[in-house]
Amino acid sequence: MRGEAPEPRRLSRALSFLDGSGVPEEALHLVLGYVDDPRDREAASLACRRWHRIDALTRKHVTVPFCYAVSPARLLARFPHLESLAVKGKPRAAMFGLIPDDWGAYARPWVAELAAPLECLKALHLRRMVVTDDDLEALVRARGHMLQELKLDKCSGFSTDALRLVARSCSRSLRTLFLEECSITDNGTEWLHDLAANNPVLVTLNFYLTYLRVVPADLELLARNCKSLISLKISDCDLSDLIGFFQIATSLEEFAGAEISEQGEFTKYADVKLPSKLCSFGLTFMGTNEMHIIFPFSAVLKKLDLQYTFLTTEDHCQLIAKCPNLLVLAVRNVIGDRGLGIVADTCKKLQRLRIERGDDDPGMQEEEGGVSQVGLTAVAVGCRELENIAAYVSDITNGALESIGTFCKNLYDFRIVLLDKQERITDLPLDNGVRALLRGCTKLRRFALYLRPGGLSDLGLSYIGQHSGTIQYMLLGNLGETDGGLISFAAGCRNLLKLELRSCCFSERALALAMLQMPSLRYVWVQGYRASQTGCDLMLMARPFWNIEFTPPCTENAGQLMEDGQPCIDRHAQVLAYCSLTGKRLDYPQYVVPLHPA
Repeated sequence: MRGEAPEPRRLSRALSFLDGSGVPEEALHLVLGYVDDPRDREAASLACRRWHRIDALTRKHVTVPFCYAVSPARLLARFPHLESLAVKGKPRAAMFGLIPDDWGAYARPWVAELAAPLECLKALHLRRMVVTDDDLEALVRARGHMLQELKLDKCSGFSTDALRLVARSCSRSLRTLFLEECSITDNGTEWLHDLAANNPVLVTLNFYLTYLRVVPADLELLARNCKSLISLKISDCDLSDLIGFFQIATSLEEFAGAEISEQGEFTKYADVKLPSKLCSFGLTFMGTNEMHIIFPFSAVLKKLDLQYTFLTTEDHCQLIAKCPNLLVLAVRNVIGDRGLGIVADTCKKLQRLRIERGDDDPGMQEEEGGVSQVGLTAVAVGCRELENIAAYVSDITNGALESIGTFCKNLYDFRIVLLDKQERITDLPLDNGVRALLRGCTKLRRFALYLRPGGLSDLGLSYIGQHSGTIQYMLLGNLGETDGGLISFAAGCRNLLKLELRSCCFSERALALAMLQMPSLRYVWVQGYRASQTGCDLMLMARPFWNIEFTPPCTENAGQLMEDGQPCIDRHAQVLAYCSLTGKRLDYPQYVVPLHPA
């Protein structure tokens, strides 16, 4: 029939496009060049061999989510023309002192095997890895002439001698040097002087929270030579020493790291005038009497970091009331519910809210009860553009979680930790609230819930599994009641890629069986469960390309405390299991037992 004649031609044309035979090579290169999302790239590469090959040739950026998941040689063979590479090392628990320094995640093989062969490499980002001076020397020797971005995020093992070599060797190309929270051996300030003298195109410099010494004259030289400098985050330095720098750095939009150290001497700060374009600001020390420095430009601030200040609840209220355009706010829980009420009334554009735990010193604790369901509910109702919430709370209710699910429709990252300071929590378990939040926040990609025993029942765990369709990363602590709750949770997690569990009541056998029920899972880390001395039941989840590493509980240190009063980090057993194309790693320390492959 006439109406059916075109159908075979349409089908033929569609098949021709899918196998690539009807599309010129140049066109496919151009089309894939506009596809940046790694999930879209992966889907395209599976269409046919030709698309797979073109994806390999045109892929510009790759993030390796775990450094032992693939070998550098295999990555090079798959993507020979990368311009940007990010590699993540130690488990996130390393940021909280739960992973020993000698655990592994060494950058050497990545630098040694990729720096020279990746001829197009312009950007390297290493996170939670051990990087030595020799590694950085090899990197700049191979790529120094074209390296534009070097990000070492929470890394350790190198010194300022290597940074001086970077400053000298990347003198015409380096735009970003990121060293935040790195553990760096300070052998002098010459690296900063050489960076300021030799790098005229630098846009971002970040050595925040590194304890490296700062010479104000070097920062002034940096401002004079780098007219494009937009972001500077430094270690501790008195704000009054930066008056000259601020006068020169007219393009600066982000600054953090200085302190106001002498509360009684206000006159020396009278001449501090911050650049007119500044819209992101944070100090490592600021008290009540110094807040006035921020007032003149508070209305244009888009990002404000108050985590390391010594402001009271009332100070937070006064300051935030003058910041109606904030997009990002980071505070300690001293802000209290009253402060969050001001945030809700003032910051209607707020997208990211981070509330860190306050100092445990009695003089620094929150004076008005910390953050509870009252403050969270106010923020949920008042700040409906929120995309990211991370908060330590003293109390929480089902109703507050329901409010977040009702009003925060753009939320993609939600993390709550329930502190143990209060003996009685208003409304536990939080089963219905968690269900309402997950049902309402359909864009969630990252979800963390760390409660206390009784905070979530087995039914609540099953709700998380049922409504976790879009979530790719999850951290759960002190949740559930029995092994059955974990199995019910796992049955619903079809798309979960990464799971971390802490302080669980689950058995070793249940953990293994649960992992088998999550088809997309690529990585799991567990600490604190009903562990055996050998981890034998963990072998139930053994399968091809699946590495299982077991750190046995240390009975000798079970009752001991570290100097800060916290339990020894090796008191609890740990399990790390992950997908790997390289087999058993060879650099594991003696206290880690590789169960599979044996």
